[in-house]
Amino acid sequence: MIDYHIHTSRCGHADGKMIDYVKKAIECGIDEIGFNDHLPLNGDSGKVLGLAMGLEELPGYVKEVKQLRKLFPQIRIKLGVEADYTPESVSYTRELLNKYNFDYVVGSVHYIGEWAFDHPGEREKWDSKDVDLVYKDYFELLRKSARTSLFDIIGHCDLVKKFGDRPNNEISQDLEDTAKVFKECGVAIEINTSGLRKPVSEIYPSCDILNVYQKYDIPIVFGSDAHTPDDVGRDFDKAMLLAEQAGYKEFVTFDNRKKQCHRLDFSKPICC
Repeated sequence: MIDYHIHTSRCGHADGKMIDYVKKAIECGIDEIGFNDHLPLNGDSGKVLGLAMGLEELPGYVKEVKQLRKLFPQIRIKLGVEADYTPESVSYTRELLNKYNFDYVVGSVHYIGEWAFDHPGEREKWDSKDVDLVYKDYFELLRKSARTSLFDIIGHCDLVKKFGDRPNNEISQDLEDTAKVFKECGVAIEINTSGLRKPVSEIYPSCDILNVYQKYDIPIVFGSDAHTPDDVGRDFDKAMLLAEQAGYKEFVTFDNRKKQCHRLDFSKPICC
């Protein structure tokens, strides 16, 4: 089992030492983890806003992951990063990513225009929005993010549902279009259990959406989106069940941004 979505306190909205995340993963019997804290935002305002690490912290983040690999040879520790996608940030993100040898990059959409739609401080803005249009814009941004070739994995790929807002109209065409783009671009998606800890109380993505991606043979990884050590591997029994129900037989891992397939073992107990 892997957990490819683990944050650190550097982002400003997570707690605990990196070593404690590793110890928790070992306790859970997880074979491989990936730290993927938030890449510094364009303009480097993320640290001030508590959204991402500052540019000056990125070298230390990379160094600490490498140190932990040496300290804990009994578990594979990958160097990942979660990079926000906005149409305006592509050049900045590409330039910054090229400076480091990441094992994988998770691309995430948190913004529609200037609106941080999943931020608790921006929640009230949903009341004045056309929810159907928000969903349409969100999936269009997912497709655009995949087409940049910046990302290996698309993170929490229905994050737009976080506060429980649901579209009134059918979104099946958007899902099909998005699955086709993901397939064409060779990206994986994650089964992210953090949605169970949010108002929507549902894994990202939903079973219905995961079924569409499985139909197009989009690879999967697993992520807890841990912001405390206790979150590592959390609810992975439910994530495995969801993968099985959707018909997945394999998951993927990354090393130096190269993908490798592995057989899913549904008989192995998950203790977290």
